[in-house]
Amino acid sequence: MALRLPLIPLLLSLSMTCHASLRQAPEPELRELLLQTVAEADSFQDRFDAEVWLLDMSTRLKRYMPATQERLTLLRLVHREASKAGLKPDLVLALIHAESHFDRFAISPAGAQGMMQVMPFWKAELGRPQDNLTDNATNLRYGCTILSFYLRKENGDLNRALARYNGSLGQHRYPAKVIGFWQDFWYVKP
Repeated sequence: MALRLPLIPLLLSLSMTCHASLRQAPEPELRELLLQTVAEADSFQDRFDAEVWLLDMSTRLKRYMPATQERLTLLRLVHREASKAGLKPDLVLALIHAESHFDRFAISPAGAQGMMQVMPFWKAELGRPQDNLTDNATNLRYGCTILSFYLRKENGDLNRALARYNGSLGQHRYPAKVIGFWQDFWYVKP
């Protein structure tokens, strides 16, 4: 088996070299937070996958969520909950982008709450009125489970599953929006 060098320091230095005109030297705090986040990321196949994905997504998400610790915590939660539900984490990020622009306190005109815009009636349906849908872990668990269910119900048809998720079955605008964010901004090639 090949020896793998710690990837985060390497990626940070390469990123700094490639984008020297755009940023200062990598912050030691960011390096430590990434290392801690990788160590706590239990939904990845291995440490290398965790380092690559977290650094890549953290860079993409920074414009919407500037606080490093908050960003890395969210990414770890997204990866965990998406993986549990059998979803691609980058698809979940695209859905969050479309639904709330990463605002955990977002409330839609219909009353949907949190990053994934979950309807509060689900709490009553599950007998869990105490659940807080603005808590990212709770919101992601509900949202990923709902989307995964609709994907199975629609036999893998992502357009129909997204339309069901949004309550707009038969319309194409919402699925096109999510898929557009996914393809243009969040998609990770296998």
